[in-house]
Amino acid sequence: MTMITGQIKNQIDQIWDTFWESAGVTNPMSVLEQMTYLFFMKMLDDMQLKQERVSEEIGIEMCCDVSFGYGTWHNPDTGDDVPVDNLRWHVFKQMEPEEMYRTVSRDVFTYIKNLNSGTESAYSRFMGNAVFLIQSPRALVKIIDGIDTLEMNDRDTMGDVYEYILGKMAASGKNGQFRTPRHIIRMMVELMQPTLSDTICDPAMGSAGFIVEAAKYVKEHYSAELMKQQNDEHFRRTMLHGFDTDQTMLRIGAMNLMLHNIEDPDVAFRDSLSSDNTDTSLYTLILANPPFAGNLDYEAVSKSLLATAKTKKTELLFLSLFLRSLAMGGRCASIVPDGVLTGTSNAHKAIRKAIVDDNRLEAVISMPSGVFQPYSGVSTAILIFTKTGAGGTDKVWFYDMKADGYSLDQKRTEVGENDIPDIIARFHSLDAGGENDRTRTNKSFLVPIEEIHEHDYNLAFNTYKETVREVVEYEAPEVLIGRAAALAAKIADGINSLQSLITADHEA
Repeated sequence: MTMITGQIKNQIDQIWDTFWESAGVTNPMSVLEQMTYLFFMKMLDDMQLKQERVSEEIGIEMCCDVSFGYGTWHNPDTGDDVPVDNLRWHVFKQMEPEEMYRTVSRDVFTYIKNLNSGTESAYSRFMGNAVFLIQSPRALVKIIDGIDTLEMNDRDTMGDVYEYILGKMAASGKNGQFRTPRHIIRMMVELMQPTLSDTICDPAMGSAGFIVEAAKYVKEHYSAELMKQQNDEHFRRTMLHGFDTDQTMLRIGAMNLMLHNIEDPDVAFRDSLSSDNTDTSLYTLILANPPFAGNLDYEAVSKSLLATAKTKKTELLFLSLFLRSLAMGGRCASIVPDGVLTGTSNAHKAIRKAIVDDNRLEAVISMPSGVFQPYSGVSTAILIFTKTGAGGTDKVWFYDMKADGYSLDQKRTEVGENDIPDIIARFHSLDAGGENDRTRTNKSFLVPIEEIHEHDYNLAFNTYKETVREVVEYEAPEVLIGRAAALAAKIADGINSLQSLITADHEA
């Protein structure tokens, strides 16, 4: 899944173990968050060192746009004036354990929490309520030594490193609900094929997996176009949008984006379902895995969302939000729980009707329940639709994914069976007409809108699947009766023989 070497994985594993065994930090989310703070400290110093080298080479004095500046810095928490050099990674990593711990926990951490100007980034905006949890100087030394071996300037590698750490968090079985498996995200991105002209949003971004993967896809396919300043500016600042209500996840997501060389995306603290969110007809592409099974009070939900489907269920409200937020012609690929496909409430039917009749539903891809193991066995599907405001659904493509390249148990080990390449290939060849010839006994087929109407907008794969029943030829009744009679006679003979043996034994 990642391009990082076994050596780097071992280094990350050792850092992770140090948190558990020596630093007293055992919650996987907290481990990831503390590692993120230290990554940021090192990245800031690495950026300034790079600027200083360039300045020295060209003989021009650096401007003030540097991470730390020079001279002293006033710590608002302690009231002390601290030499700026002491805040820099390459300096404090040389200190004795006790001095290093005091400097990092008291001064450097306070500095990055208050870093909201000059070197402001999407990450630094979410540092306000951050807490430093490492309690042991010697544990901090081991962690800093471990991180120091990572080449933070290679953003591609560091992006993979961070994905590996996110994977460890998910595999721990705690807080993994914030992370959609990377290969599922990649599949959805490849299905939607984002371009440089897109404006992309995930209104429940978590660790920013969808935004990061969409950005990677664009970089892979439009590298030449990104050389133009206008395209590069759009890519870095206006293409990508993500929102969440969890400050911790915003920090983690912003760091994920920074490590993939996306430094100032539109990432913000926002309750996407509330009236505070007024996004309407803005985005050309939405990629999301919104929260399932949540229930909100009507008062907490934007009235414009309730107009489509009056419900308290978050999975339905988010679909209503997507329809409102998309620009005309905008596309959406969203993971939904199976209940969205089959629910019989008025709200369930209303949202499905809105997608099918008022817009254009293109595909329903059912996924096996093990996709979100080890932390959830929920059955899900991917809905792909386009906002038209005037219908357009003709035929809907259904696919029943049976395998995603990993075992569907708690271990999720790699296996050979994988439907994902087939899903991508078939979805992008729907216009070629091949799916028209598929029968309802196949993994995929097209269903006309009239049939969906007949089934009350039910979108479950099995509703339209044709089950083939084998014809079993049974023998004639008289043959079966004769065979049963012969078997009964044989049993009777056996009982008689046994009875004779018992009688003879008694007489003897």
